[in-house]
Amino acid sequence: MAYRITLIPGDGTGPELVTAARRVLEATGVAFEWDVQEAGADVMGKYGTPLPEQVLASIRANKVALKGPITTPIGTGFRSVNVGLRLALDLYANVRRARTLKGIPVCHEGVDLVVVRENTECLYAGIEHDVIPNVAAESIRIITRQASERIVRFAFDYARANGRRKVTAVHKANILKATDGLYLRVAQEVAAHYPDIEFNDRIVDNMAMQLVQRPYEYDILVCPNLFGDILSDLCSGLVGGLGVAPGANFGHDIAVFEPVHGSAPKYAGTDRANPLAAILTAAMMLEHTGAPAAAQRIERAVDECLAAEECTADVGGRLGTAATGDAVARRVARV
Repeated sequence: MAYRITLIPGDGTGPELVTAARRVLEATGVAFEWDVQEAGADVMGKYGTPLPEQVLASIRANKVALKGPITTPIGTGFRSVNVGLRLALDLYANVRRARTLKGIPVCHEGVDLVVVRENTECLYAGIEHDVIPNVAAESIRIITRQASERIVRFAFDYARANGRRKVTAVHKANILKATDGLYLRVAQEVAAHYPDIEFNDRIVDNMAMQLVQRPYEYDILVCPNLFGDILSDLCSGLVGGLGVAPGANFGHDIAVFEPVHGSAPKYAGTDRANPLAAILTAAMMLEHTGAPAAAQRIERAVDECLAAEECTADVGGRLGTAATGDAVARRVARV
């Protein structure tokens, strides 16, 4: 049976990275039927929107998507396609992994972190307006019991399903007493139903410091939207950067897999972008679709390529985007 997957190449370096990930996936021998859909800055002229309705329809039908990065204009322009997807499909849980990879020099060995980030509210809900144009603007931060409960419950269920030992709730309840106070209370309530999983909490600024000093003391971090976005990049930096950081977004019965990094449009077409985050994201997708052995083959092949310096320059190698993808695919196919 072939897995039918919505494939969104994205823009900027996205198409190059997705092509590399697709070659690696096909090298596993797992059968795929690709439903290719266009989204991003490059389709604005064609559809009048960076997120055409047919993209959402495809994901709703297939339930699983592999997506390349999409450019988000800074300060002006259209709203983030990533945020639009998450809200339209109620992809409430963002999961980003950061683990030490062989061959990449790091400050701490043995890092293996998962950041679970609430995806639908907080400041990223986009409820903002000008108070006085060009002088003052206001953004409303929304935290609800319902969203807090389901993201914390997701983190604990993920811990149980994946043999994880501890969940840490990240907040700023010492200052944001109403919003993060609610989030922390709900997290404590949910934790009481999971006595087999250790639970603690950390104030976000202290959490950032502790991740830099002793990341091995932590396992799963569950965070409101903004804090999760920031800390997941910090965790990526601990293991080699955004070029090796996979990610996924989960809803009730839909999952969209995408690397953590952006589209880097200035590098589009240069064959310099690191495809390993997209490749590791594809491995996460295989785990989700029920092919964990194939996912493990990809992860081993990535480790081997890094150790052999068969990778891009940002992680110590000498290859381009396409050649790195080919090197991983060859190793996957040998198994």
